[in-house]
Amino acid sequence: MTAGLVPVPPPRPAFATVVLDVDSTLCDVEGIDWLARRRGRRTAREIARLTDRAMAGELALERVYGERLARIRPSAGEVAALAMVYRSQLAPGAAAAIAALREAGVALHLVSGGLREAILPVAAALGFGPESVHAVTVRFDGAGAYAGFDEASPLATQEGKPRVVRALGCAAPVLAVGDGATDLAMRSVADTFAAFTLFARREPVVRAADRELRSFAELLQLVLP
Repeated sequence: MTAGLVPVPPPRPAFATVVLDVDSTLCDVEGIDWLARRRGRRTAREIARLTDRAMAGELALERVYGERLARIRPSAGEVAALAMVYRSQLAPGAAAAIAALREAGVALHLVSGGLREAILPVAAALGFGPESVHAVTVRFDGAGAYAGFDEASPLATQEGKPRVVRALGCAAPVLAVGDGATDLAMRSVADTFAAFTLFARREPVVRAADRELRSFAELLQLVLP
């Protein structure tokens, strides 16, 4: 170091905590819709329609969550296959952005209405411990057949995400990022909500958001200006 020069500390992050959605935000896939496509075109269309209406805020998620899974009845093998899809469909720049945020001391959480067992592998690859992954547990019997899901999970409901974030006791300020109406609900407990529109642009969500983000590069710029 040159004599007399005082080292300049790195800029302080604009947010202490970042909460990320997974489906159509961290990864370019809607997990339950992907599973539905394995049941034929008709089921795929009907399940996708229910998902779109819930994400647009036209239907409460709790009205369709169990119905979708009951119709699909995904096996353990199919959920494992979905886990591979999550890893292959990671958003461009997401891994580098998450690593930079973690290096800067930002607390990170994944909060998703997706299936926990499918999300855990991609989360682990990105450095998230199980305690930082919040999603809906699916159950299987001894033969790997579908045996239900955690019906008590708040993440299977329309207003569940703010309940989960509130319970985490996140350090403020908090940035919540997602694409759907269930993500927008986090605006009530976050200092800023950003609509992520790289994979899905839902106009009601964008209009109500504090910010719009089109990439993880933009997310990184927002948090580490």
